Amino acid sequence: MRILIVGNGGREHALLWKIRRDEPAAELFATRPNAGMAALCTGVDLSPTDVDGLLEWAGEHGMDLTIVGPEAPLAAGIVDRFQEAGLAIFGPTAAAARIEASKAWAKGLMSRWGIPTAAYETFTEAEAAEGYIRHAGAPVVVKASGLAAGKGAIVCATVEEAVEAARGMLAGDDFGGAGDTVVVEEFMEGEELSIFAVCDGTVAVYLLPSQDHKAVGEGDTGPNTGGMGAYAPVSLVTPALLDEARRRIFEPTLAALADEGAPFTGLLYGGLMKTDEGLKVVEFNCRFGDPETQVILPLLKSSLVELLRTVADGRSVEELTPVFREGAAVTTVIASGGYPGSYEKGKAITIPDGLEDDDLTVFHAGTRRTSEGGLETAGGRVLAVTAVGASVSEAAERSRAGAAAIDVDGAFFRRDIGWRERARTQEST
Repeated sequence: MRILIVGNGGREHALLWKIRRDEPAAELFATRPNAGMAALCTGVDLSPTDVDGLLEWAGEHGMDLTIVGPEAPLAAGIVDRFQEAGLAIFGPTAAAARIEASKAWAKGLMSRWGIPTAAYETFTEAEAAEGYIRHAGAPVVVKASGLAAGKGAIVCATVEEAVEAARGMLAGDDFGGAGDTVVVEEFMEGEELSIFAVCDGTVAVYLLPSQDHKAVGEGDTGPNTGGMGAYAPVSLVTPALLDEARRRIFEPTLAALADEGAPFTGLLYGGLMKTDEGLKVVEFNCRFGDPETQVILPLLKSSLVELLRTVADGRSVEELTPVFREGAAVTTVIASGGYPGSYEKGKAITIPDGLEDDDLTVFHAGTRRTSEGGLETAGGRVLAVTAVGASVSEAAERSRAGAAAIDVDGAFFRRDIGWRERARTQEST
């Protein structure tokens, strides 16, 4: 089997790592792989967003399956193009990818179909947004409608903060074109959860629920990032809560997308809030989450390739049941100094020999090889150190120790990943 991974971040390294275990004899390829991925595959010198180039390359090299990691090529229609050419590819069409590519469109879909989410309004003019914010009051959430690498949502404690955020997007250049339309929505109280659903257009099977830490600072403080760590499973997600997510959110959303001519095939990621009024959608993503993928896949015992190829081949996933190992996984993200703001690249990375083992894996994100063969930083999120243990507390301790053993000049990491789960565990003992 010949498999192409589109993308080169931490999520794609985790996908590649799992696929190598599922299919050790497969020929694996990836677009401009980072330093960690390069040891597991053959590099393809094309950008993940070069849809024309990737289509031509995949056809010429006889790919049996292409798996798309990031959202940008999905929004650009890579799945549509591959399917038209008769090439198997995992991911949603451009029409279905609007569930992430346009928060305004996604909120409209949820509103039309009665899918629970925060109350909202959308704006394209700063003055109108300001008037609404001053009337609605704070706290409030201001979101860039387009793709903003997971950093386009700003939780604002005061009206002035919200006005500044909206103006920065609509009248300034914050988040570029992603901020041409802004969604202003109510602030929801509760705990956020990530649930991944592998969808064939009609039916979904669910992977292990997880929880990520978006905020840059300890105790979930500071600005949002692309994710500073994650853990799985989440004891808050009982069978009853998962059933609620299926009935009230995922199944109606799949039905809505199909009815509106955009059936969803691929990975539908629901960012959900457990509120006093039940589960509500914070946002949908149209692809595997990062860093949640880095904790879910190490716990997945059954074949990921079987799931993804079933969808890519146009078959039903109804009879497939993912199997997970006992225990828990925690990943700690090591980030460049200054992230999520400006940061320098080219900082030396030293990973001690023997650090990784069967239960500790270092997934690379923003890394590259130097001309001398060493490792250096090439992005804001550099590494994700994932540990597996009998409990979240045990896995968190191992993940934290692993991150501390790695030397990256000027980098930092949160030492409290999984703190909510550990607090729940302590409360129940």
